[in-house]
Amino acid sequence: MTAELLRLRDDVPGERPGATPADFWPRLSAATAHLDPPFGVIDRAAFAFNVADLVRRAGGVPIRVASKSIRVRGVLEAVLAHPGFAGVLAYTLPEALWLADPGQPGGGIDDVVLGYPTTDRAALARLATDEQLAARVTLMIDDVAHLDLIDAVVALGARPSIRIALELDASWRGPLGHLGVRRSPLHEPAQLAALARTVVERPGFTLVGVMAYEAQIAGLGDAPPGRPLRGALVRGIQRRSRAELADRRGRAIDAVRAVADSAGTPLRFVNGGGTGSLESTAADPSVTELAAGSGLLGPHLFDTYRGFTPAPAAAFALPVVRRPADDIVTLLGGGWIASGPPGTDRLPQVVWPAGLRMLGTEAAGEVQTPLRGPAARALQVGDRVWLRHTKAGELAEHLDAYLVVDGDRVTGELPTYRGEGKVFL
Repeated sequence: MTAELLRLRDDVPGERPGATPADFWPRLSAATAHLDPPFGVIDRAAFAFNVADLVRRAGGVPIRVASKSIRVRGVLEAVLAHPGFAGVLAYTLPEALWLADPGQPGGGIDDVVLGYPTTDRAALARLATDEQLAARVTLMIDDVAHLDLIDAVVALGARPSIRIALELDASWRGPLGHLGVRRSPLHEPAQLAALARTVVERPGFTLVGVMAYEAQIAGLGDAPPGRPLRGALVRGIQRRSRAELADRRGRAIDAVRAVADSAGTPLRFVNGGGTGSLESTAADPSVTELAAGSGLLGPHLFDTYRGFTPAPAAAFALPVVRRPADDIVTLLGGGWIASGPPGTDRLPQVVWPAGLRMLGTEAAGEVQTPLRGPAARALQVGDRVWLRHTKAGELAEHLDAYLVVDGDRVTGELPTYRGEGKVFL
């Protein structure tokens, strides 16, 4: 049913949906005119465009879907049925176990890598006492303490072997200091190889993979609007960081492969990148698979990249409930602000009608969001305004389902994690 709703294998649009706002947003309004906002939608054509564009950019390297950027099980299943995608990168162990559970409709997902270390003892106990789940789920570590915790939860001899992946710190330590996210402490090839040696020599664990996420490339737009000097600086940093990482990651993977091969357990995957770095990460010969998720739904965070422009596949509508002035309307709710450093780029983007902006004194409010602009004069109580979230997956935390819009009609809905009663983080 999900694959039929999203129809990923046919009639992918040649032109990016949303490229002409005056056609795209009124169509969504007409398709949902019989429904009362707030609600969220996934546009089938825009989604199909993004799927095809990610596969094109990956250049034949398989993409592991980052579930934190989706949080809709039906979307994950539909994407995994499409050529070019393989496996899920999960964000918590309870989520990974839920997705991998063979008791789920369709038998669950048989390849789930946990993208972050876990200290969830109850979830570890379940993983370590279920052979099917242990064969489907891979844990991420960057410290011997993670192995110690697993052993403390379920002693060796009382569990199947646990699949382990290591995370290499992909940040750049250049003249401006540390650039990237603070994740793994394993920055040098020798550090990664040392932990790999510990894993292969320790009973009860099987080393299967390595991950390195270059956030300073994949998650940082290189063409911020109205800031050409900053854009040039970011591109220069990213160019140097790519070269440094390609060399260091290559040496690190060579070292880990040597350790794994000597133990008779060769690596099964090397994961890298994100939506913003698919081309450059795919060009790294040490990488066997990519990670991406945000590019499927096209949040406005990715409007600031030169090399690609995703279609706005996911969006949400809020109702006009007040008219406090001729050029101001007030929406119900709207405080769906994204995580990250506080700033205006974390606010939802008001996209339709054109010519509306948030008030600096209120911005996106908990229960109301005033908007000012010429377009407000034509809006009446009961009309709707369309917005886009900054980060793809976080929109699903505010919704129990996405409406699927195909052309000029709503064809069904897909429950979010929240709609299925799951709140993992």
